[in-house]
Amino acid sequence: MIEHVVMWKFTDGEGRSKEENCAYVKERLLALPAIIPEIKFMQIGRDVSGTDMSYDMMLVTRFENLEALHAYKVHPAHVAVSQYVKKVRTSRVVLDAELDEKGNLI
Repeated sequence: MIEHVVMWKFTDGEGRSKEENCAYVKERLLALPAIIPEIKFMQIGRDVSGTDMSYDMMLVTRFENLEALHAYKVHPAHVAVSQYVKKVRTSRVVLDAELDEKGNLI
């Protein structure tokens, strides 16, 4: 199993405030599991500390394998969300980690 973690720093843009962009992106991401069967798990969290080093939002998704993760990345519904996010983010970090059969990070 692969755990895919993404964090973003957002900004104002596309006619929305930073907060509105976070809410909009979260809503669009939460719609993806119903459309993309490769997504086995999804959680989205918002930063509560507000420090200079903090990112605004975190996405955690799980996939059976790297092939399933790739299928998610190129799925048109994900690509549409990703294209929007690129317009309203100032920074992005990603980590793809392997999980063992019990769901623990390896």
